[in-house]
Amino acid sequence: MKKAAIIRGDGTGPELVDSTMRVVDAVNPDIEFVSCDAGEEWWKEHGGDSLIPDETWDTLNETDACFKGPTTTPGVVGAPRSVAVSIRQRFDLYANVRPIRTFMGAPAPLGDVDFVAVREATEGMYFGKEIEITDDTFIAIRRITKRACKNISRYAFDEAKRRGWDTVVGIHKSNILRMTCGAFMDTLRATAEQEEYDGVELWEYHVDNMAQQLVKNPQLFNHKVLVSTNLFMDIISEECAGLIGSIGLVYSANIGDDYAMFEPAHGSAPKYKGMDKVDPCATILAGAWMLRYLGADDEADEIIRATEQTIAEGTTTYDLGGSASMSSMTDAIIGHLET
Repeated sequence: MKKAAIIRGDGTGPELVDSTMRVVDAVNPDIEFVSCDAGEEWWKEHGGDSLIPDETWDTLNETDACFKGPTTTPGVVGAPRSVAVSIRQRFDLYANVRPIRTFMGAPAPLGDVDFVAVREATEGMYFGKEIEITDDTFIAIRRITKRACKNISRYAFDEAKRRGWDTVVGIHKSNILRMTCGAFMDTLRATAEQEEYDGVELWEYHVDNMAQQLVKNPQLFNHKVLVSTNLFMDIISEECAGLIGSIGLVYSANIGDDYAMFEPAHGSAPKYKGMDKVDPCATILAGAWMLRYLGADDEADEIIRATEQTIAEGTTTYDLGGSASMSSMTDAIIGHLET
């Protein structure tokens, strides 16, 4: 039996994870779930140099995948790095993958879209090293390695082939960041030349132009894989969330060669904690993706279908223009699983 670690998280995270597990329990996959702690709330109570306790690391090492609710990262100098970054770096989960697709019944302010955002997730600006040079000067280090560039380039082209798509879009700023973005783009170009990727074209966009094109002509990127370095794609994928009405619909996976972590793309929204308010869809769909990763394809398909049906019929939370609570939307999804 496969095993998955469950991190309930901070803020609205525990509510969202509870909603997701209600949906998962309704399809009853043959998977063992193991709850564990991590996040700012745990850290404020226990202290230490990590937001993740040793016991949780032990659980992660003993499971096949991790499902993480939203967690809060302290924004103070000297605080530990985020839960997500820590797990990505420890397990080399180099590909953060966020499908961006319009849902029937949800807003599509600039028309229907369907593409995938792939983000290198282990280095770049999230390397996490900053230096105070003088009282007036601070430097942040952007680390880019050829190894990580090769990993994310290969993943992006493999993702295009898996989906039957013919284009990878490389997003960069190599006219300014000539060494770091240059290494990233050189690797993408070399990957595009490999025989196994015949039929998959590489497009190149500067990140500032990409931000404009996503507003001006987002359909240009339909059925394409967008790929970039860590910070650039973190920002670009957030812009992409606006194209489908809400980041509450953006689910994500962090994938490595031997492990994966699944989570909603949004944050912990602590101001809404305990209010039964926020959209559960991204968390539920991330849970369905984890089931698929662990081999429970039929159960994953059922959850995706039920979630899409619930949105299409207009049972949505405030972010999508509806009036449903988190729990009532979850109830509706479970209701569609039972039909």
